[in-house]
Amino acid sequence: MIQAALGALIGELMMGRRLGNWALAWGAFFGILPNAERLVSPFLSPRADLAWLGGISHSLGLMALVSYGMSHVLAWLWRRDQINRRSAGAFVAAAWTGHLLFDCLTVKGAGILWPILTKPLALGVLDPNDVIIALPWFVTVVWILWVRPVIPKKSRSKKPKRQPNPLRKKLCLWGFGLSASYLLLGVGMKMLAASGFEADLLRRGVKFSRKLEGPMPYNCLLWRSVIDRGNELWVGYRSAFDGAITPVRWTIYPKGADALAQILHTKEAVALERFTDSWWIARPNAKGAWLGDLRFPESRTWGERKTMVDSRLTPAWVIYAKTATEPMRQIRTDQPRDSDFLKRMAARIFGYRESWEANPRLAGVEGRLPELLGVID
Repeated sequence: MIQAALGALIGELMMGRRLGNWALAWGAFFGILPNAERLVSPFLSPRADLAWLGGISHSLGLMALVSYGMSHVLAWLWRRDQINRRSAGAFVAAAWTGHLLFDCLTVKGAGILWPILTKPLALGVLDPNDVIIALPWFVTVVWILWVRPVIPKKSRSKKPKRQPNPLRKKLCLWGFGLSASYLLLGVGMKMLAASGFEADLLRRGVKFSRKLEGPMPYNCLLWRSVIDRGNELWVGYRSAFDGAITPVRWTIYPKGADALAQILHTKEAVALERFTDSWWIARPNAKGAWLGDLRFPESRTWGERKTMVDSRLTPAWVIYAKTATEPMRQIRTDQPRDSDFLKRMAARIFGYRESWEANPRLAGVEGRLPELLGVID
């Protein structure tokens, strides 16, 4: 829905003068078109589905092909509005590009250079479900719907002339301007959080090979960092309101590479290695191995045991060592975003660490009991 609102505004700016409110609808359609991959996902194997997610359908090459092909169709469809193929193709490309740019700003990213580079471009500035950046877009779209596309102009002839309503363009620019301001705020908060994480690791003398930062859901004030230390991954949180010397509490996730010993060279394991960019942890089970992706915020539940917080990774998969059916299955775990989670996250943003932190356990691993995790205070 966020990309639909963005595409609708692009449609108004580029085609609103000629198509009126239909420009909003067409822009929303082409804004969500890269997600058409979800229509074919149920018919693909889990391994093939990984190749589609953020890859083929989000590539610049496919965008160019679709824009060129649709330009002929749209130019014929809009021939009465005197829209040529060049304008129609540019409109499709602009709405599609808006979707790709938004995805590139998230931790998941988009494989815009597929198949030249399969690694997605992920800047980790926005949460994919951050409604704050999209709120100006939604408000603007609804507002524009109540503004007439054209206004009559006084004329001596019996038939009054019509000209585009300048208010609609002003509303679009205001919507983009407010969202751009929030994006700049997110960039600044990411730089602040990254410097805080690096300073904490430097004080501890901790060495690591790489790291990533990303915002927690619905905001750009609480950040999550993951560092790669070879055999283990560390996860820590830092608020924009934390002091410069406030220590980060790191949770240690052993990577568990031994769990993949039997299936290391299977096509499924290779596909997951590529999809997760090696930000995974693995655990053995009776039928093969469980593998979870640590790039994304883990779900957190409190209260199952006193002073404990259970972390569940999503997405996660099970790879079967020997099976006559599908050798890989994705575990779909709903992320709890209830009032307790939101209250604790808000409290952590404003410095109340006790409400967020607790003794961590890795839960949700199929075939295994919750696992106590180490911490570095």
